[in-house]
Amino acid sequence: MTPAERRASASLAMIYAARMLGFFLVLPVFALEAARYPGGDNPALVGLGMGMYGLTQGLLQIAYGIASDRFGRKPVIVAGLLVFAAGSFLAAWAPTVHWLIVARAVQGAGAVSAAVTALLADLTRDTVRTKAMALVGASIGLTFAVSLVAAPLLDARIGLHGLFILTALLALACIAMVLWWTPSAPQKSHPGARSGSGSRRGSFAEVIKDPALLRLDVGVFALHATQTAMWFAVPALLVGAGLPKAQHWWVYLPAVLASFFVMGGALFPLERRGYLRAVFLSAVGLVALVEVGLAASTDAGVVWLGVLLFLFFCGFNTLEATQPSLASRLAPAHARGAALGVYNTLQSLGSFAGGAVGGWLAKGVGVAGLFGACAGLMLVWLVVAWPMQAPQARQATPEEVLADEAEAT
Repeated sequence: MTPAERRASASLAMIYAARMLGFFLVLPVFALEAARYPGGDNPALVGLGMGMYGLTQGLLQIAYGIASDRFGRKPVIVAGLLVFAAGSFLAAWAPTVHWLIVARAVQGAGAVSAAVTALLADLTRDTVRTKAMALVGASIGLTFAVSLVAAPLLDARIGLHGLFILTALLALACIAMVLWWTPSAPQKSHPGARSGSGSRRGSFAEVIKDPALLRLDVGVFALHATQTAMWFAVPALLVGAGLPKAQHWWVYLPAVLASFFVMGGALFPLERRGYLRAVFLSAVGLVALVEVGLAASTDAGVVWLGVLLFLFFCGFNTLEATQPSLASRLAPAHARGAALGVYNTLQSLGSFAGGAVGGWLAKGVGVAGLFGACAGLMLVWLVVAWPMQAPQARQATPEEVLADEAEAT
């Protein structure tokens, strides 16, 4: 990467991570803390509060993506972060579960994912885009791990209200980062800003009719629905295995960090050698197998649960790195924001579905049934993704070959 590409990747990964923190940081404690609010004795309302963030994200991602094609990436990102911060402050104030649901909806209305990933695609070359997107994917995984570790500790000190205030302040800090550190996209990246409305409509129709993009949209829905739903049961499994809630980070953090090393050591060299499709499909299959393993491990020990979570994060982080990269490379340049808007819409709707349906499944069919449903969803994705064709493999440069050899040693 060039210095400008490294700066763009680092800053946008941090911005993306801060936005995801609004969802992840409350995930391990939300169900327990929300039960203490008036109305919190209703599991359906608690699940709605957890998933509402994803619903409004999904409803607005396409609009934000198209707006970023027309008006520029940075203004749209700043506007979305302001809305997200306002929703976080509202959540900190919320006196009841019903107000908490409203606040989560406002939080989700700061739907900047499409604009952020489109800006990153604008600022990076095709040859390094998977690596740039991997930084964003890694930031998601690392944020998830940090949230799982920090949330119980912070919750004990500042409560759920304090967690929401913290995410609001992080969003405001990200606005400063966007304005003064993140590079600006070249004007040529936004031809939709200078074209008529008919052209923009044509761009949107173009991306929703593309089979390759639609396969990725289905996949990101399945992945994030699974990721959200399984966390209705994973903490309880660890507690049942004898690990107190405050010590769950002993499992989460090593699993996530080790998965990063596996992904970094395998994904990029294999992609350069033309094996991206095989890696992608293997990662989907791996997550499906993990869900089957969790369904059969409702009384397992901590070590086995840690192994399954490590394998889950290996698959999850690989898919988080490859999917947005593929979407940005397959999308037409003039409709990149629209394409990533659709992609991030399905990602957010997946989070909503996982939260809304996961609580119902856990109550209605039990933990094993919940993981079984997740496994079934991942197998459906595997069938849908099977016909995929990765973009044409490029020849590795001598420098990249040397870098692979250095990583291997």
